Amino acid sequence: MAKLKKSLGLFDGISLLIGITIGSAIFATPQIIAGYAHSFTLIIILWLIVSVFVYIGSLIYAELGSRFPNTGGEYVYIREAFGPFWGFIFGWAQLLIIRTSPAAGISLITANYLGYFIPMSQFEKIIASIIIIIIFGIINYIGVEKASFYNKFSTLIKTSGIIIFTVAGLATFEGGFVKLSETANVTENLGPIGNIVAALMLILFSFLGWDRVGYIAGEMKNPQKVIPKTMLYGISSIAIIYISANILYHTVLGMDGVRSSSIVASDISTLLFGNLGASLMSITVIISATGSINGTMMSASRLYYAMARDGLLFKWFDNIHPKFRTPNNAILAHCIWGIILLLVRQNFETIVTGMVFTILIFYTFTTVAFFKFRRLDMGQSGYRIPLYPLLPSIYLLGLVSLVILRIYYQFNLSMQDLLFVLSGIPVYFLFFKKNKILLEK
Repeated sequence: MAKLKKSLGLFDGISLLIGITIGSAIFATPQIIAGYAHSFTLIIILWLIVSVFVYIGSLIYAELGSRFPNTGGEYVYIREAFGPFWGFIFGWAQLLIIRTSPAAGISLITANYLGYFIPMSQFEKIIASIIIIIIFGIINYIGVEKASFYNKFSTLIKTSGIIIFTVAGLATFEGGFVKLSETANVTENLGPIGNIVAALMLILFSFLGWDRVGYIAGEMKNPQKVIPKTMLYGISSIAIIYISANILYHTVLGMDGVRSSSIVASDISTLLFGNLGASLMSITVIISATGSINGTMMSASRLYYAMARDGLLFKWFDNIHPKFRTPNNAILAHCIWGIILLLVRQNFETIVTGMVFTILIFYTFTTVAFFKFRRLDMGQSGYRIPLYPLLPSIYLLGLVSLVILRIYYQFNLSMQDLLFVLSGIPVYFLFFKKNKILLEK
């Protein structure tokens, strides 16, 4: 039986982390976040808090990846700690909403920026989005090295592009930093705490992807050493890029200007560098977004494969292509469901809140599993998070607080999101409780 190829190193891991995480969010969320805050000072404090919060989480995942260096990420951790039922529910949520929805939404954002060069109707943008998903499905299908190469390429382009854009923008702009001290009444009204929670959800969405390096641990050459270093260098780079971009946005446009912009990066590029600058920025966003689509597809398909290998998803997903040595059927399923979601929803904004809320629930499960593994010393020896149990306890408290507050301030939406997850319960008891797989052939 063919096995996954161990060919990925530190640079591959960092490229995957940055490639998945930096997609379209930093170009789409700042204007929404500005509506929930009254000042740039509050906004930058929230970005700093989330950066530290995510880094603590990444240290937990570094130890988990070191203890269980197998393909599958959180699925493996939750299954080992709580049993196959919860492992299945996690994987079901990944396939149904968490990992496939962003592929659909980000492909549409990519098509929107393609529309800067080629005017398209909404129908034509949807067709373009489908083609984008298919293209990256093919790239992932024919080899992990090819998918990883595009991750490296897109990471290089997006990282250098954003850095050049930020540095050149701040150097070119002659208005100083006066606008950073502006204040303005909030335009959203969930109350002081509710607004902060909503803003934190959007900032967390901008960081989503940091957790998925563990999904490909089975294809890393030395996961015990590579994963911790990947988290440190990757999260630090992302935080610096995000904070710098926000400084530029608010320096040039101010609170009201950021709020009124729908494509803030392109608007700033047009203002500072003219049409050529806007064109180059649009290309950067396109490469950035498609890099996120590619990285998500690369990592999530390994989760579906891992579940099927354990008898918790249809046997059809448990297939490695004999020539390309990739989980080809899992990649195909990811593309098909992503296209279905694109056709059904057709709106990027409807994806964000529910996806983040659902992910936070499973981050909570994973962190509780981490405490169990440390207490029972389960898994392999390797990297261990410093300041245990203080740092993991702070992280767990933050997760639980965000989940509870989101339910309180947006109850109806939270219940709707939970239905996606809970729909996996009858599926599990009908088809997988006794490990009976329908698609044996």
